Amino acid sequence: MSRILVVGCVSFDTVHLELSGPDAALESGSNAGCDSKSSQRRTIKTIGGAGLYTALAAAKVGAEVTLFAPKPSPMPDLLKPVEAMLTWVGPEIAIEHMPTLEIIHHGHDRATLLNASWGAEHLLQPEALRHLVAEHFDITHIAALSSPARQLEFMTFLKAVKANQVISVGTYARAIVADSATVSELVAGSDAFFMNQNEANLLFGTVPIEPKEYQLIFVTAGGDGVDLYTTDSDGVQHESIEAEVVDVIDPTGAGDSFCGAALAGLTIYINPVAAAQVGALVASKSIEYEGPSIYFVED
Repeated sequence: MSRILVVGCVSFDTVHLELSGPDAALESGSNAGCDSKSSQRRTIKTIGGAGLYTALAAAKVGAEVTLFAPKPSPMPDLLKPVEAMLTWVGPEIAIEHMPTLEIIHHGHDRATLLNASWGAEHLLQPEALRHLVAEHFDITHIAALSSPARQLEFMTFLKAVKANQVISVGTYARAIVADSATVSELVAGSDAFFMNQNEANLLFGTVPIEPKEYQLIFVTAGGDGVDLYTTDSDGVQHESIEAEVVDVIDPTGAGDSFCGAALAGLTIYINPVAAAQVGALVASKSIEYEGPSIYFVED
């Protein structure tokens, strides 16, 4: 079985889902002949976090996953299913110190991060991974943290402790806006890098995406699928992977779900296109459920 280490966070999330047109009418109990411009917001409370979605998706595909994240003690019932799927290690914290996110989804692959509290994320220290790095992980993924500098701390430590590790990294728009130079360092130092189309636009602008040799760069585009960039002796190669058409319930974590499933797919299939197809399938299925609940449904 493949083994994946994910460095990241688990959060308590408030997610606002904006409904418009017929969907909003049904939600509010209006007649079918309503004004198509009507809209309504539905709010859900759930668990989330880039580290959590990535780890759960990788486990769902079949990898043995270790998640390094702040861990609440005692463990609330809402998070007990996570412990059943993953090996969760990290500093123990009081539940009130858990990271929290507030997100609004506007539809059409547009979302806004309204509020973010990283809680006890600062307690995650690279040195605590020393004993884990001695074990064999096929891939170590550094998910979104409070800053690109924090992610770079982990990348630098991991490379110093054990050479030739396969390291993948994810990012988010606020990180690029705040410190694009460090995000660019993360791209250059990673073996695989994950971002969405908006993040790619912020990071690269009109400059073509050109991975180094053997590097994989994945750019997700919601319902438009995923673009995979690689480089070989013939230069930069670009593959487009289609997304499944699904009824979107909650798109939160779709990119991270793609990331985790694709990483697991890489360890199973080796072929990056096949891995991206697996990632796209899992991401598509995940958004048909509220929060990460798909991962706790028995197959």
